[in-house]
Amino acid sequence: MADITVQELHDLTDVTVVDVREPFEFETGRVPGAVNIPLQTVPDAVGELDPDKPVYVICQHGVRSERAASFLESRGLDVVNVLGGTSAWSEAGLPLER
Repeated sequence: MADITVQELHDLTDVTVVDVREPFEFETGRVPGAVNIPLQTVPDAVGELDPDKPVYVICQHGVRSERAASFLESRGLDVVNVLGGTSAWSEAGLPLER
């Protein structure tokens, strides 16, 4: 599994970002374009993800996203963990979608 910084993610276009936080956390602010798939539902969502595109996984600080990324990778997906999570994104002054 690869890792990426929030700035590197911000510089990418047309990527799939999966936010594994709980819905109430997701609603407080998220990476623009991210889809919410809470950690406990990740196993059920594997079939919804495009196996031909990398999946960038983010959470609040990076712990849940690392767990989800590891699981998704074990299912054959190309996965990238976003270091520092949404907290790092916000601290870097990057825009949040609400």
